[in-house]
Amino acid sequence: MNLHARLEADMKAALRNRDKLRLETIRGVRAAVRNREIEAGEPLDDTGVVRVLRSLVKQRADSIEQYRAGGREDLAEKESLERGVLEGYLPAAPDAGDVERVVREVIAEVGAESPRDMGRVMKPALERLGGAVDGKQVSELVRRLLAAAVEG
Repeated sequence: MNLHARLEADMKAALRNRDKLRLETIRGVRAAVRNREIEAGEPLDDTGVVRVLRSLVKQRADSIEQYRAGGREDLAEKESLERGVLEGYLPAAPDAGDVERVVREVIAEVGAESPRDMGRVMKPALERLGGAVDGKQVSELVRRLLAAAVEG
């Protein structure tokens, strides 16, 4: 079942079960997906929906941090619960060993030698790892490996 159909089915189930938090969160996801489809001018595939979900998870993480800093634990808890719902739709991320293996392969293939070559490594690495990996983690790993190559 694709993500569009899964979101639709889960929204109906949340409505039937009177699960207000889940229902609001799924409606928000569907609205964000619809907005992105309007911007793109075409329906999103599962990879596009996963990108939208990742951005929503990141927004929730930022909100949690800000609410906690402001002493609003009640709002931070709500955002945390919503983030849990959103993460349930994301594919399982590859483990750190797999990510590092792929990044090392790409570095070798493109002949990257310094942090200046980061852009040449990032795009193919993210394509190989798919939508399930966090780009920020990959970026940090690439930066670390390229810096180590310069030092070593």
